[in-house]
Amino acid sequence: MPSPTAAAGRSSAASCVAPARPPPADVEGRRPQAPPALARRRAGVLLHATSLPGPGPQGRIGAAAHHFLDWLAAGGFTVWQLLPLGPVHGDGSPYQALSSHAGEPALISAAAAAEAGLGPPADDAVTVDGEWAEAALARFEADAPEALRAARAAFERAARGWLEDWALFAALREAHGGAPWWEWPAPLRDREPRALRAARRAHARALARHRHVQFVFERQWQALRAAARARGILLFGDLPLFVALDSADVWAHRALFALDAEGRPTRVAGVPPDYFSETGQLWGNPLYEWEAHTRERFRWWVERLRTQLARFDLVRIDHFRGLEACWEIPAGART
Repeated sequence: MPSPTAAAGRSSAASCVAPARPPPADVEGRRPQAPPALARRRAGVLLHATSLPGPGPQGRIGAAAHHFLDWLAAGGFTVWQLLPLGPVHGDGSPYQALSSHAGEPALISAAAAAEAGLGPPADDAVTVDGEWAEAALARFEADAPEALRAARAAFERAARGWLEDWALFAALREAHGGAPWWEWPAPLRDREPRALRAARRAHARALARHRHVQFVFERQWQALRAAARARGILLFGDLPLFVALDSADVWAHRALFALDAEGRPTRVAGVPPDYFSETGQLWGNPLYEWEAHTRERFRWWVERLRTQLARFDLVRIDHFRGLEACWEIPAGART
């Protein structure tokens, strides 16, 4: 097995994670107290929502998810752990999501949306896609009561830090046949203000559709969280340490990542060789420019965590190996 010393000629740990700072001193010498959620021993189940039963190709966060909460409570479990909830690429991995904030539309229960007046009549065999989203938006615009309209407006205000970037990213990705953002025309790739204004006008309906889908997702998720809380069950989320290059996060915040002038990574993330992998793990995610994060007082990280804490009672940052021994690797390296 190659040693870390031998491999260090092509990789290093220089800027993979934020520089460590000493913890604040506890002047009274007290041990820090565990959060209430961790103050007692608990049993839980790890099951991503896609594995819930249902008539469609994957699970949804509708009736089956609420029935699973009943099963957990009956068995004495008090924790439900899930994988990340973000929109996935074609490979289906929630750890390479298109957004750190947006929810995966395919997790939406079309049946529950119909019952709530947020979607067209449908059951959960229906695919939640662009056609469904257009019908859902049309029904909302035609029939939604004032209370529901006010709820959506409140959601859009609360999510304004990420929602508009996500909606525009998703609409442009659709318009370009699913191509990654660095292959878009340069004015859009580089977020030139004039190009963005024109895109918002040209794709106004698609933006409205993507905003509405996120409202439906959040509405269903918060209903699930309330049901979990009523049963004494904690929802345990997962947040990847790194984000996908082809994501709204990187497109909207390029200065926070190690990218060249065309938006391609100059260095990527991975971990060194160990007893489980002779060549280490080449993850390929773009690395963070920690000085840029420091200058903005880690606002991007704060907002990213705030979204998770609004959805979960506990959050794990995935994963320990990346926090403990992350390397930066030249882009284009094979291992």
